[in-house]
Amino acid sequence: MPGMTLSGKTAVVTGGSRGIGRAIVARLAGAGARVVFTYAHEEPVDLVDGTVAVRADQGDLGNLAAIFEQVGDGLDILVNNAAVVSQTPIAELTAEEIDRVFTVNFRFPLLAIQRAIPLLRDGGRIVNISTLNTVLAGPGLSLYCASKAALEQVTAVAAKELGPRGITVNTVSPGATDTDMQRAANSDEARERAAQLTTLGRLGTPDDIAAVVAFLVSADGGWITGQNLRATGGLVF
Repeated sequence: MPGMTLSGKTAVVTGGSRGIGRAIVARLAGAGARVVFTYAHEEPVDLVDGTVAVRADQGDLGNLAAIFEQVGDGLDILVNNAAVVSQTPIAELTAEEIDRVFTVNFRFPLLAIQRAIPLLRDGGRIVNISTLNTVLAGPGLSLYCASKAALEQVTAVAAKELGPRGITVNTVSPGATDTDMQRAANSDEARERAAQLTTLGRLGTPDDIAAVVAFLVSADGGWITGQNLRATGGLVF
């Protein structure tokens, strides 16, 4: 497909060892990019060719340096994917949980963008992974929704600031996607209801989301910036 080659490009993907992140890593590497990706706990044993794994728990901002040490002399793509889900009712929130969720879901991605700016080549790409829950909230999701909504606003501002260099910045907001995280957070009945509510009648897959990200970081996605693409299969419009 014209414009979909990423040969010679260098990418950083956070949270790339499983689920949506792993699919993004595989898709970008398969298109020819060298991909540096992070993981938080167990080291991946089946690395995709053309990738480098870096252990970096986003709960510790000190891990930022280790990621970008692997980039070398230039960066073309940054995908902020890693996140945690909090399902604590507002009445039960603690200051510690607020700090943890906002550090992982907002502070770390924001500072990753800051670190990336001097490394990004003109015409580079930034994609922030958010969630449909910023427009379809649920009980217990206050921290998750708020932290992701904050990152969405950073997308809009960064698109304005980096546009003069031809750098695009976009958000992709997955809908109900069949991942370990989604299965852990939802009952089988809830997952089935979500599938029935989508226009396409099924849950999304990690590959569905990776395909959207791959388009945005390709040459074909160069005229799209500052947008929030809701990849939900029609669950929300």
